[in-house]
Amino acid sequence: MVRVILTVIPFVWTIGMLPFVNTVKPIVFGLPFLAFWLCCTIPISFICLSILYKMDEGKNGHE
Repeated sequence: MVRVILTVIPFVWTIGMLPFVNTVKPIVFGLPFLAFWLCCTIPISFICLSILYKMDEGKNGHE
C-alpha cells in the first residue's frame, strides 16, 4: 500500500492539483505560483522515487 501511495504522490502533485494551483498572482521567489508549484515537483518526485528505490533494494537483497 505504501508503494502505491508513493507512486501516486508525484502524479497527483503535478496533474491532479493543477486546476487548484493554476494562478499567477501569488509570486513566490520571483516566479508565478504555478511555475513555483511545478518546480517543487522535481524534489517531491525525487524523494518519492528514492524511497521506492530503497524499499525495492532491500526486497531484492542485491548489494
